[in-house]
Amino acid sequence: MAEPVAVIAVCGHEAAYGRALDGVLDAGVSVVSSGRELFRSIAEHGRRGVETVVVPMTLGRDPELVADAARTLRAVPAGERGTTVLAEPFGTAQHLVAWLRAAAGKVPETSALLVTAPSGDPFEDAELYRIAALVRRYGRDGLVEVAFTGGDPDPAEGIRRCRLLGAQRVALFPAAFALPDVPAAAAEATVPVDRMGPLIPASALRRVLGERIADARRRLREHGDDGVAAGLTAAENHGHSHTHPPGEGHDHHHDPGHQHEHGHHHDPGHEHGPGLLHTHHRPSAPGADRVIRSIA
Repeated sequence: MAEPVAVIAVCGHEAAYGRALDGVLDAGVSVVSSGRELFRSIAEHGRRGVETVVVPMTLGRDPELVADAARTLRAVPAGERGTTVLAEPFGTAQHLVAWLRAAAGKVPETSALLVTAPSGDPFEDAELYRIAALVRRYGRDGLVEVAFTGGDPDPAEGIRRCRLLGAQRVALFPAAFALPDVPAAAAEATVPVDRMGPLIPASALRRVLGERIADARRRLREHGDDGVAAGLTAAENHGHSHTHPPGEGHDHHHDPGHQHEHGHHHDPGHEHGPGLLHTHHRPSAPGADRVIRSIA
């Protein structure tokens, strides 16, 4: 008989801070937002003495959610933390490209694909443009545009752009757990707008979550690794801390034309298919090699 395990799905803006996952995950999964709510949930499970796995519910655009979960876990007193392990994030940017490519294949080429997600910081939003460009280049012949709920361009402006670029129909597709609303202004766009999604069906979402849980427990059992060291480095090289004009921001020096190394590298068209294994090497976190699998 399997040992009992508590699961905490910690959510940021990609999952509307948990609201987008209400009723989607198994009843025993605690869905919480980052910060104090996560802290309280870890402590509550720890005091009951139940092994706990925390899974950051990001699709790859919110590395800060992972780092914040690691900081929160580390802040919980050892006596209240019990056996708690931080799992790999639900998805990576590479997974998101693959999921969007699969979704794009179901949309007629006469429809523009408007990739829509809740707005994050400028770097997260820029990442969505990169992801959309890869979807367009390696998986779709038709038009691919980007819009942000709560950001610029918003979905109404995205629909307008698609129309001006000649789209006969627009498919509004989420690059997040939260589904976008079709804006009221869409009625004036003179092109039909279809709200697609969810990006990952509930059954596949539960399977992927199960993989992250199993991998985290195996890593703890076999290597004594609670995932915190790797989680703390998740947001390195992301955001303002790694964006600076020449001569400012860092105390180390770069030759002209020097490019920062951002983690592991992928060929532009390389994506993970169902069941494929991919190991992420993080030299800054000894022993923190990971295997991320997706069967969605």
